[in-house]
Amino acid sequence: MSLSNSLKPGGRNGVSASETRDPIGFAVAALNVIAQSDLIDRLGLRKKTEQAVFTSTRGGFAALGKANRTFARRGRKNEPGVRVPAADPKGVFDLTPTDDEQMLVDVVGEFAAEVVRPAAAEANETCAAPEALLKASLEIGLPILGVPEALGGISEERSAVAGTLVAETLAHGDLGLAVAALAPGAVATALSLWGTDAQQATYLPAFTADDVPAAALALTEPTVLFDVMTPATKAVRKGDGYVLTGVKSGVPRGDDAELFVVGAELDGKPVLFLVESSAAGLTVEADPSMGVRAATLSKLHLAGVTVPLDAVLGEQDGTTYADCVRLSRLAWCALAVGTGQAVLDYVTPYVKERQAFGEPVAHRQSVAFMVANIAIELQAMRLVTYKAASRAAQGKPFAREVALARQLCASKGMQIGLDGVQLLGGHGFVKEHPVERWYRDLRAIGLMEGGVLV
Repeated sequence: MSLSNSLKPGGRNGVSASETRDPIGFAVAALNVIAQSDLIDRLGLRKKTEQAVFTSTRGGFAALGKANRTFARRGRKNEPGVRVPAADPKGVFDLTPTDDEQMLVDVVGEFAAEVVRPAAAEANETCAAPEALLKASLEIGLPILGVPEALGGISEERSAVAGTLVAETLAHGDLGLAVAALAPGAVATALSLWGTDAQQATYLPAFTADDVPAAALALTEPTVLFDVMTPATKAVRKGDGYVLTGVKSGVPRGDDAELFVVGAELDGKPVLFLVESSAAGLTVEADPSMGVRAATLSKLHLAGVTVPLDAVLGEQDGTTYADCVRLSRLAWCALAVGTGQAVLDYVTPYVKERQAFGEPVAHRQSVAFMVANIAIELQAMRLVTYKAASRAAQGKPFAREVALARQLCASKGMQIGLDGVQLLGGHGFVKEHPVERWYRDLRAIGLMEGGVLV
């Protein structure tokens, strides 16, 4: 049974049409499906699955965009789609998770600890997330967290806070695998926030069904001093459509994605476009990087790719694109918080147990102060990120809060990674310990745009 069906009246969770539940309540109902099964246990003891990994570590790949799915055009063109309302303002500055939000964190945290963390090292080496892990993330309901309940998702209110909590918790297992698991949901959330009735009717049913397509939000470009608000990728009106030309980089799971949301400049304004992988002129190339390797980062080449007029997602004046950038940056901040917490949780017992000169190294003030600074900066990162998410969920202006969170998480997150390596000494340099991987992943926070969205 699909998660969307289990949440409908008369479904296995017994939610009637007259009952009310906040969006996190619906998420918890979906997550309980997997929490009460033995799936996590089975995956925790999983056997290695045989995969065809087309990355630079195994010869590289350069393939045409896949065309194994046809999205049937339907719905009313140019009519607004379904939107989830903003969350009710609390009126009090209280970022403590609700009981339902904490339950959501607990369930996703179990998945991150028992499934994501054990698979991280191998996924980093192969530049690919295990297929079993990705399927399990679908059963948890990650792609439909930001989709309105009316369209088969689990949101009755804006889900920015829920998305932030989930991203943080998954990144505590591994940032790269978190990006891989969250990538399809970024596109589904974008369609929910800005899609027309026709766009939602065409694409969202695939994300709420059992066979969820891989999809990616492509904003980053491989240019010097890249400014996300002025993309080099161009869109030109031609006949009854648009022609897109340019290159996107850092695209998660680009080799198997079936739908892309691509940022391009149209008439001097940054605009989002829906591009199916079957479009002529679209090719995908491996783009392995220093960090976030498990997300199978790719380059997207658009050589005169033609899309229809109704492929524009949201407004053409740059406002939708700007909101997309901010919500993506917010997601990356949440990922930084989760990974930073992983560093703190790892180094704290290490410095207490590691002996030097007849005593634990934690007894040295330089070591103790460094660990304390990680905890202090991490809490600051968490608070500004939560505040930005809360304002986004309530429909309030949040550009300033996201900018502050981005600056803090990019600089302090990288410092946390560096300090984690330093605290382990020589052990911080070897792959036997995961801190060196977290350090490499945290360096991406100030560079990556798109890929994930809350």
